[in-house]
Amino acid sequence: MTKGALPVLLGVVFAAHAPAEGQGVGIERIAAAIEGHIARGMEAGGGTYLLRHDGKELELKLVRVHMEYLADLGGGVQFACVDLIGTDGPVYDVDFFLEGGPGDMSVTETTVHKVNGQPLYAWEQKDSTWGRVPVTDATPRLLGVVQGQDEFEFIYRVRLPELTGPARLWLPLARSDAFQTVEVDTILAPTETRRLEDPKFGNQVLFLTAGPADSGTAVEVRYRVRRTEQTSYPVVHLAPEEGLEPERLVPDDTRFREIAEELTRGRATDLMRARALYDHVIDRIRYARYGPGWGRGDAVYACEARSGNCTDFHAYFIALSRAVGIPARFLIGAAIPSERDDGGIDGYHCWAEFFADGRWWPVDVSEADKNSSLASYYFGHQPANRLELSRGRDLVVEPGPASGPMNFLAYPVLEVDGEPVKPTTEFLFRRVG
Repeated sequence: MTKGALPVLLGVVFAAHAPAEGQGVGIERIAAAIEGHIARGMEAGGGTYLLRHDGKELELKLVRVHMEYLADLGGGVQFACVDLIGTDGPVYDVDFFLEGGPGDMSVTETTVHKVNGQPLYAWEQKDSTWGRVPVTDATPRLLGVVQGQDEFEFIYRVRLPELTGPARLWLPLARSDAFQTVEVDTILAPTETRRLEDPKFGNQVLFLTAGPADSGTAVEVRYRVRRTEQTSYPVVHLAPEEGLEPERLVPDDTRFREIAEELTRGRATDLMRARALYDHVIDRIRYARYGPGWGRGDAVYACEARSGNCTDFHAYFIALSRAVGIPARFLIGAAIPSERDDGGIDGYHCWAEFFADGRWWPVDVSEADKNSSLASYYFGHQPANRLELSRGRDLVVEPGPASGPMNFLAYPVLEVDGEPVKPTTEFLFRRVG
């Protein structure tokens, strides 16, 4: 293997599956090895992991290991991807190569891949290997965009934890619309399931009850999806004026009105005003999945902390849009990797739509923040490699959670004895056609 190149294995190099018995190193051991390496480095560094990058020494602490990207590459070589936060503030996505067998792996190469979600290079498959491509030379597909059409199988899998009492589970069921055709192949569950519908947005929700005997079992939904690249489209479903209604974490707040009015002063149309707000969110918010408060889609938090993930970016954009009378709404699902054809997916992804000139316009502000070269594309487009699971906030179904309306629905909502519990959730895909 050449340094900085990944051999294709298991269909694609990043397929997050353990090798067969006796055929390499499982991902749990790779995770333990990289966590041990970082822990030893932090001990040697007086509490921080030291890494030389861009002419300076970074002082880092572990945030998480990307379990979906761990891979045994064969020939005694392994790959790991890890998020570390620097004492200087940014979150660094770092790629590691390791060598050795089970219990004897050591790091041979370390490279910073992304800073606050912004890639410094992309991976591209060439014959039997994957090599690095400078981000300035990367095509839109290597940066996450499939144009035209995409078709894939999608697996939504939830592993129930130990259940100490009666449990109830709600998870989204993707549905077809003008841009995606969704076929449910199978639904596997330990108990009988029901389909619920939220009356406001029309989201479909799979509901089941379980008990202690179901501990450790899986709930799995397998889809076949055909998706078309999205552009602006005429009004359907939700009336535009409903896109002006506040939500629990996207309130009608004077600070949003003051910011939005200042940014949009002198702009002649809603389309121009929306673009000014979009550019402002990109400039103001730093992509960071770390610390308390992020990931809830809290517009006030995003405004004050000036950081967050896709939910926070879009909550802030929606709040600003509504503050100057532009209807806007929230959508959530998954971004299907564009540079490979199967494997794990790094969690949910969300985006937004705003209403102007008689049409709904899709925007993906957080992805535009990661890749500035795609900022114009993501204002008015949504690539084909997406799966929408639900839309809207403060979702109400019957029966519903004891905690009240669901903030949004991508990961499942699980309650045991009426208390929220976080189950392990996994998204997998395989491109077809």
